[in-house]
Amino acid sequence: MSWIFVAVSAYFLGAFAVLMDKFLLGSKRISSPQVYTFYVGIFGLGAFLLAPFGFNVPSNSQIFISLVAGAFYMAGIFALNVAISKAEASRVTPVVFSVVPIATYGISSLTSNEGLSALQLGGVALLITGGLLISFDLPLKLSKKKFFEGFYMSCLAGILLAVSYVMFKLVYAEQAFLSGFMWTRIGGFLLALALLLIPAWRKSIFKSFSHAKKPSRKHVSTGGFFIANKVMGGVSSILLNKAFQLGSVTLVNSMVSLQYVFVLILVAIAARNHPKVFAEKLLFWDWAQKIAAIVIIAGGMFLVSK
Repeated sequence: MSWIFVAVSAYFLGAFAVLMDKFLLGSKRISSPQVYTFYVGIFGLGAFLLAPFGFNVPSNSQIFISLVAGAFYMAGIFALNVAISKAEASRVTPVVFSVVPIATYGISSLTSNEGLSALQLGGVALLITGGLLISFDLPLKLSKKKFFEGFYMSCLAGILLAVSYVMFKLVYAEQAFLSGFMWTRIGGFLLALALLLIPAWRKSIFKSFSHAKKPSRKHVSTGGFFIANKVMGGVSSILLNKAFQLGSVTLVNSMVSLQYVFVLILVAIAARNHPKVFAEKLLFWDWAQKIAAIVIIAGGMFLVSK
């Protein structure tokens, strides 16, 4: 199976998950990023439904790497949720996943012998350029506020996710795919539990339990949205991890620019029915800028596949 096909499928489903993340956080159906991240970590244990198909206990060093990788991944998801709660999804996503391939390539070049051809490096550069072009308004203005709210948290999310992706590659180099995936979900679960150590966050998380005990129609529908979102996000995560196993981590991450395109299209549709939640700018020049970015992304995709 081609890693490119697997990666494209992962990013398509990931775009739906980002859209639903924005809906749940932007509409305040889920009160805060920490509550949302907590439940993401808990639901991550659902990966153990796959245990009958292959779960093994690896060496202590592999267990440690798997748990740390999962914790870094969940920390990245938390930073991503914070950014999405503050800004437009079609801005946050490109910044996060433009940082990811840069950080991934930097880390991989120091820790492994992963090499890319000149054409593939050019493709990565185009993918990053296209992603950043989607993110910012043109012309750029030298104002006090140069970046959108949530920009720095988006960058942090990208770095944390890059670290986790490189570590995932180390996990799958030594473990069977499904078993390694399940061990990383335990790491994410432990990070989610760590959120309870902060009193204010613990209070908001415990408060969410009361809604689960006495569900209103709104809370039931929110629960349905959340479960559907996590199933979709879970399948996306499995496919993405499989792509890491099959191909280059840097190249797989650089292809995330496709997710920007999927997010842009889905947000444009969703904003018509929920303009306050998605708050997207859809004027002519905004579209022209984003279409130009898509052309650049397409060129990057072509070079990366070489």
